[in-house]
Amino acid sequence: MFDIGFSELLVIGIVALIVIGPEKLPRVARTIGHLAGRLQRYVNDVKADINREIELDELRKMRDSMQNAASEIQTAVNSELTRTADELNQSVQGEKPKEEAKLTEPAPPKEEAKPREEAKPG
Repeated sequence: MFDIGFSELLVIGIVALIVIGPEKLPRVARTIGHLAGRLQRYVNDVKADINREIELDELRKMRDSMQNAASEIQTAVNSELTRTADELNQSVQGEKPKEEAKLTEPAPPKEEAKPREEAKPG
């Protein structure tokens, strides 16, 4: 985070010892340590929240792309089904006139049924 070397920390410690005094220095150092820990945890929490938001955004984009792909597939399947149904209907319509022609042709004359002769007992 900061580029502070050992010699700079030593100078800061000596100045703090002179300004604060040897009696209060441990308490102040402890307080500064707690504040630095809180600051570090806060920074880590913010980083984690940002990473979660980025992941959620990526997941939303992925979900949207999957929904678009699914709707495209559904549209393609529906159009193919409609086309196939139309083709089937056309082929059925093409066969009906042939069947109707067969139905409208005059049937060949049937021979009249002759009455059976009864068998004589004998």
